[in-house]
Amino acid sequence: MDSFQSFKPKNDKERFLVKSFLKLKTEQEGANFLRDLLTIKEIEEFANRLKMARLLKSGMSYKRIAKKLKVSTTTVTRVAHWLFRGCGGYEKVLK
Repeated sequence: MDSFQSFKPKNDKERFLVKSFLKLKTEQEGANFLRDLLTIKEIEEFANRLKMARLLKSGMSYKRIAKKLKVSTTTVTRVAHWLFRGCGGYEKVLK
């Protein structure tokens, strides 16, 4: 989509992080890497954001999503911004 931004890693550390995800081949490898990289709370938060994006794509209202996932409408709005005007990352994984 033409309306998406493009993010470029700003240094070697960020490029290495991006490339690290590309090396994972199975769901278990992905789960293991996420657990080594992030806290349980961070994993839960990122999973929640992905769920918000799925619900937004399905047409659910911001208020209903906030209530269902027990987050603020501000958080839903932030996810919606990146879903609809971000870099296309959510769009790619939700297809």
